[in-house]
Amino acid sequence: MDHPINILERYWNHTAFRGPQEAIIEAAIEGEDVLVLLPTGGGKSLCFQIPALAKPGICIVISPLIALMKDQVQALNDKGIKGMALTSGLSLDRLDKLLDNCIYGNYKFLYISPERLQQELVQERIKQMPVNLIAVDEAHCISQWGNDFRPAYKNITLLRQLQPAVNVMALTASATPVVVNDIVKELDFINPKVFKQSFYRSNLAYMVFHEEDKLYRVETILKKYKNPSIIYVRNRKATLEVSAFLESKGVSATHYHGGLSNDNKEVNMQRWLSNKSQVMVATNAFGMGIDKPDVKTVIHLNLPESIESYFQEAGRAGRNGEKAFAVLLKNNSDQAMVENQFLKVLPTVDFVKQVYKKLCNYFQVPYGEGEYLTFDFDFNSFCKTYKFPGTLCYNALLLLDRNSVINLSKQFKNKVTVQFVIPNASLFNYLDTHKDLGIIVKSMLRMYGGIMDHETQVNVGRIAEKTSLNEVTLITGLQRLETDGIISLSLSHTDAQVTFIEPREDNKTINRIASVIEQQNKLKQKQVKAMLDYVENDLVCKSVQLLSYFGEENVAPCGICSVCIKTNKKSGSKHPINLKKHIIELLQNGDLSSRDIAKALNSTDEVVKDTLRLLLEHQIISITQTNTYKLSHL
Repeated sequence: MDHPINILERYWNHTAFRGPQEAIIEAAIEGEDVLVLLPTGGGKSLCFQIPALAKPGICIVISPLIALMKDQVQALNDKGIKGMALTSGLSLDRLDKLLDNCIYGNYKFLYISPERLQQELVQERIKQMPVNLIAVDEAHCISQWGNDFRPAYKNITLLRQLQPAVNVMALTASATPVVVNDIVKELDFINPKVFKQSFYRSNLAYMVFHEEDKLYRVETILKKYKNPSIIYVRNRKATLEVSAFLESKGVSATHYHGGLSNDNKEVNMQRWLSNKSQVMVATNAFGMGIDKPDVKTVIHLNLPESIESYFQEAGRAGRNGEKAFAVLLKNNSDQAMVENQFLKVLPTVDFVKQVYKKLCNYFQVPYGEGEYLTFDFDFNSFCKTYKFPGTLCYNALLLLDRNSVINLSKQFKNKVTVQFVIPNASLFNYLDTHKDLGIIVKSMLRMYGGIMDHETQVNVGRIAEKTSLNEVTLITGLQRLETDGIISLSLSHTDAQVTFIEPREDNKTINRIASVIEQQNKLKQKQVKAMLDYVENDLVCKSVQLLSYFGEENVAPCGICSVCIKTNKKSGSKHPINLKKHIIELLQNGDLSSRDIAKALNSTDEVVKDTLRLLLEHQIISITQTNTYKLSHL
């Protein structure tokens, strides 16, 4: 067996592990069940990739994110390591061949979604594979109290039955203590080795500022710190508007959102990664799997939906260990805005039933059928057809996706249908005077036999590959052929693909997940409240607030966040002895917020907050996950 350090050096060109990586890898090699809690950018992937490479056999990696699967497999393949991902839209024949390759083809990694484990063919092949490790990425998804809970994650325990002798490694960057307990329970761990690195980032300053003119503050920050930055915004339209604003102010910027074509995503990404653009303005579709260590500033123009989401996105700053900033800008309209965006658009069970039934009708899926059928999906057209509110409908589709009723993959692409409408002789006379279009016409004629006789859906990507043209040039050429009366052309855009995971049963399908939908709605309300409490609490160190949410106790103030800086400036303030005594007496009866304490003692917020800060510094009291205060000894 090759030594882990040798593998690290050979494939990743590093000569030493970081933090607890080496101990985690050794535990996995020794066959222990392992739970890994590392912050974003902590190097979780290496923790399972290296032990899998050190031992004979293949590692099965469970991940809920198709895009991340593809990125990791591509990164492995680029290093000469054989890996594959079972994504959606595979025919049974293709799936069968890929699984056979895992058994006989000397592959080292198989990435699959938890939904795939429901397929009998997949289960049968996994039994035959020489599995050396099972890695569960984004393991918090297994807990009903976890961010992005996916019931399909509960299928993972099936791997214990299929490969009973193989150990499991669960990895996450955002788990509260309750979620950690759920992971251990659901994955049937017995005496697991738990590795939890503190989520504390000594170089990252969490800043919350009240700003009426947010864009002016953004411009000021980015001109002061001219290093790579990320700005997270609420929607696709805002990515364009904010990047255009920055360009007009002399700050180079590009944008990223889920609706961009793959080509545009890649172009914009490379501009930012190569520092041709200082700023990436993006929705929360951006960031997962992005490895850019020199990000100086991550700015949130709007409030995120949860502490978990914020912590992961903010954590993309300063991975090189240098001083970095996570800036969140707020104003008086934010609370109403976040409630409108995340709470008032939570779909009820009845609404989810409506959306599911109409989705089946939209694609003409018969009752009792539809399992693993995949369709291109134009979301806007769907909403318009059935008069569904866009955001509410999208959230209903996400619920169906997370509960394994459908798989919704964001995959912007052109759907193109072509038919030649002139005879052969006329066609080739035309090509004599339009030689630049010859390669397109001849390629389509060779690839699609019936294209002269009837409308045929063509694969733009395959034609582009065969002709060595990019897709934009190819589409332009097709449009010229249509204008000249050579072909009939139907060109439509799709935002996504929908795969039906189970047969259509209308209300029965949704009734099975009704309790989960209601529970997830309650969880979302709790998460939004925690986020609002975080931005409004200007008394407790921002780093301490975040770490307390994830269960870390007795953490010293960071000294560099917006609260600590303000506190240091007011270090001369007075703290009445009687007020300290009264606060302690109040907290003996239960946890309270600063507002509740001020009201009970008929005191001002300012004086109460100063006194609470002193009690926190002396560890007489502590802050809870819900941003209330309690006595430390309770």
